[in-house]
Amino acid sequence: MRHFLRMSDFTGAEARDVFGRSRTFKAARTSSPQPLAGQTWVMIFSKSSTRTRVSFEVGLQELGARTLFLNSSEIQSGRGEPIHDTARVLGRMVHGAVIRTFAQKEVEEFARFSQLPTINALTDEEHPCQILTDIFTYEELRGPIRGKKVAFIGDAGCNVCHSWVAAAPIFGFQLVCAAPEGYQTRFRNDHVTVTSDPAEAVKGADLVYTDVWVSMGKEQEAQERIKAFQGYQINDSLMKGAPGALVLHCLPAYRGMEISEALFEARAQDIFTQAENRLHVQKGILDFLHANRSGA
Repeated sequence: MRHFLRMSDFTGAEARDVFGRSRTFKAARTSSPQPLAGQTWVMIFSKSSTRTRVSFEVGLQELGARTLFLNSSEIQSGRGEPIHDTARVLGRMVHGAVIRTFAQKEVEEFARFSQLPTINALTDEEHPCQILTDIFTYEELRGPIRGKKVAFIGDAGCNVCHSWVAAAPIFGFQLVCAAPEGYQTRFRNDHVTVTSDPAEAVKGADLVYTDVWVSMGKEQEAQERIKAFQGYQINDSLMKGAPGALVLHCLPAYRGMEISEALFEARAQDIFTQAENRLHVQKGILDFLHANRSGA
């Protein structure tokens, strides 16, 4: 049974397979095949969402599946039922699961006990669907990402940056993460450099990327984080170090904090193409998992 729980669950060749399916779905959305016809997929969300919920719900329906959305407050796991018991019940009733929650181990435990194809729609540790979409978007707009320089500016200890770190060796690009002490990624590999200097990170970059400074679940740290990240905003001044770079943001964006209003609006076309591509790439992931449901 194949799942997509971490960025490393797909090889480079498999990610390229997903991209091929995604391009087909995007080019002919109104005439998409429906490989999931007759199936029901459950969506279990413990965290609020706009893009993730809508893109998965629409994508599943366009592939022919029925969707069942469950908020954690509506099911027994919200009252203390072990996730492996919930998983074993749903495994007998539905055909697949999309889960957005806090702990990575919950998604992995659900996949193991449910024996359903399971997709990580965000945990505190990883956000693999987002980064697969980001790379798809870069290549759609600028060409192959292999050999390019990606600069991540801001909270490099967040789930989005963790998945960027995992993606770097898979796709063969160099990632430079700029973050203050205490907010730097604990994950490293030969494709990743960490610095506290955003100007150094951005210099010569092909892609400049940022995310919110205060992630969900970190609201009590808001004032401390806002203070720590002063100087890590991407704006016109910082982008002088990479004038031709693509700018992406996984949204929601807090203008005037991690990105300036002027830069966001100047790059809005690309950023909202990135948001749209969540739909197409996630359809590609769903189709790939369906086609490889008997794989290792």
